[in-house]
Amino acid sequence: MEMNIGQSAPEFTALDRDGKSPQLSNFIGQWLVLYFYPEDLTPGCTTQAIDFTSQLPQFQSLNTQVVGISPDSIESHDKFIKKHNLEIILLSDPEHQIAEAYGVWQLKKFMGKEYMGIIRSTFLIDPDGKIAQIWSKVKVKNHAEIVLQEVQSLST
Repeated sequence: MEMNIGQSAPEFTALDRDGKSPQLSNFIGQWLVLYFYPEDLTPGCTTQAIDFTSQLPQFQSLNTQVVGISPDSIESHDKFIKKHNLEIILLSDPEHQIAEAYGVWQLKKFMGKEYMGIIRSTFLIDPDGKIAQIWSKVKVKNHAEIVLQEVQSLST
């Protein structure tokens, strides 16, 4: 399913490292950066999580929360958060239901092999729960800054 700017963001519920179950409706009334990444503790995913954490005070000053989602377990997320002092929320989607709802669980190709996996993507969801911006096939370098600039632009 392909997402489009202006449509309602699909509802989700998933476990965080504390066993809590945040859902989309918890974030109504504020901006939400919802980013999907392939795997904890890998170079690109680590850079992305650290970058979002370093920008978190600026996001929060704009009434914006940052949430990352991957198929990893909550135990894996806990190790990832502790190892890199991450302050963002990470949610576990082991059955990739949320990734499928957002259209980011797709066929990938690597070294001649095909498999299903996460296409690194970010969704900016407005305070009313509508998709305000979409970044697909994200390049990690400077991505958090690009997203922050978009939030600044849209929230003023």
